[in-house]
Amino acid sequence: MGSGTAASAPSAPGTATAPAPSAPVAAADGPGAGGGPAVWRPGADGPLRDPAPLLPDPAPVRVLGTPAADAVDPGWARTLHQRLVVGRRFNEQATALARQGRLAVYPSSTGQEACQVAAVAALRETDWLFPTYRDTLAVFLRGHTAGETLALLHGAAHSGYDPRARRTAPLCTPLATHLPHAVGLAHAARLRGDDVVALALAGDGATSEGDFHEALTFAGVLRAPVVFLVQNNGFAISVPLARQNAAPTLAHKAVGYGLRGRLVEGNDVLATYRVVAEAVAHARAGRGPVLVEAITYRIDPHTNADDPRRYRADEEVALWREHDPVTLMEAHLGAAGLLDDATVREAAQAADRVAAEQRAAFADPPPPSARQLFGHVYARPTPHLREQAAELAAWRRSFAAGTEEET
Repeated sequence: MGSGTAASAPSAPGTATAPAPSAPVAAADGPGAGGGPAVWRPGADGPLRDPAPLLPDPAPVRVLGTPAADAVDPGWARTLHQRLVVGRRFNEQATALARQGRLAVYPSSTGQEACQVAAVAALRETDWLFPTYRDTLAVFLRGHTAGETLALLHGAAHSGYDPRARRTAPLCTPLATHLPHAVGLAHAARLRGDDVVALALAGDGATSEGDFHEALTFAGVLRAPVVFLVQNNGFAISVPLARQNAAPTLAHKAVGYGLRGRLVEGNDVLATYRVVAEAVAHARAGRGPVLVEAITYRIDPHTNADDPRRYRADEEVALWREHDPVTLMEAHLGAAGLLDDATVREAAQAADRVAAEQRAAFADPPPPSARQLFGHVYARPTPHLREQAAELAAWRRSFAAGTEEET
């Protein structure tokens, strides 16, 4: 029945007649052109885009174990291997420091080293890195000392380093709150004409946070030169990925915000470097932001205060140990004849030097000054902060006259 027929039908006395449905809004190219059915569109459909260029890779990108690995420069392959070995030792030593009480807590990235090694390698010194609390290895590889990198986890200083010195934002403990910051910095840099890309690291748990969605919305709308590298290690602390995500992959979430999605084997350092470097180049060229999902696994507990046996099986961990990023890389180097005694020795010596630096930094760290409680928060301390600092100084003098630290 057509709408004209319904509108003209007589109504019974005293009864209401449902209004006839409105006629469809005509599309710009006219309804029924050529005699076909009318094409209906809502009036606020926004820019319609073909989603195909945004869709992630159909399977995680791999290089190790494929012919592409043979084309990688041997010197570059050895360099990445050494950084993996250093990273593994960095995690082991920091975990030991936490057990000794020299760090308040340590969220290890053992098993995820390839993601952090590749991320830093893909950046220029002029770019910015936005790490999470688990990305201490990336911060260290960015050039900060072990003492600076781990100061926050020692619990005795604010962040441990000047973020502007090496363009590395502070370790972010709240999930995903640093992602909008990365978008804002990248957008501002572009407005100023600076050649800067911001690379933000995140875990799979962060993709369930509101800040993640807000960051991707603004990144897509502003086409900011930013890359999001999601290290999907399977668990948001103890919550498995299947309990917090229904998308085909986390990389598919990019499409809904107009970002390019990429999917990579995160324990394959050669593949992860290639994909992240391509994403950074894509963003730098003004072609828009990119969301990279790296499939990896956290071998160690969430932190030294966690018992992972309550939410995952030992058999699962054993399978991932066989797929460890260091093991995969050494298998490739060995098969290619690149893992000679000198390579192994130099990597081990580099790792030993880093571990020694970590131990020295926290062997007997000086107590922080009380002044640090009030510093580095505002460019100009507020009246309340000045008042509180004066009260603390007076209180300390009342208990330790003659020995009070001048703060």
